[in-house]
This record gives sequence, C-alpha cells and structure tokens, in this order.
Amino acid sequence: MSGTQRSNIKPGLEVNIVLKQDQRTGKLTQGVVEKLLTNSANHPHGIKVRLESGEVGRVKEIIS
Repeated sequence: MSGTQRSNIKPGLEVNIVLKQDQRTGKLTQGVVEKLLTNSANHPHGIKVRLESGEVGRVKEIIS
C-alpha cells in the first residue's frame, strides 16, 4: 500500500517513515502510527504522521 494516500493509514499501523533530518539520505525509521498530521487526502511525498515514540515524519512504506 502507498504511504501517499491518507485513507491507507490508520493509528496502530506499523510503518516506515523518513524523518525530516533523514530526507537527504532516505534513511527509514520503523514505528507504530499514533496520529496523522496531514489533513489532505493525499501528499506526493507521503502522509506526515507522529509515531508512538514521538518521532514525526512522512510515511514511505506500510508494513502491516
């Protein structure tokens, strides 16, 4: 599933995100979605979320 569609992402899903400081390298951070921060239905760079760990980034892959 694509991380660019808001409808694909729900709190509790395990995802890989790119943190702001990792955008140049593309390093992925894995975690569980706590809250969706993007209000629009889709975003070309990925929906912005906050993980349960408190980290904020854009979803690149949905794991579960």
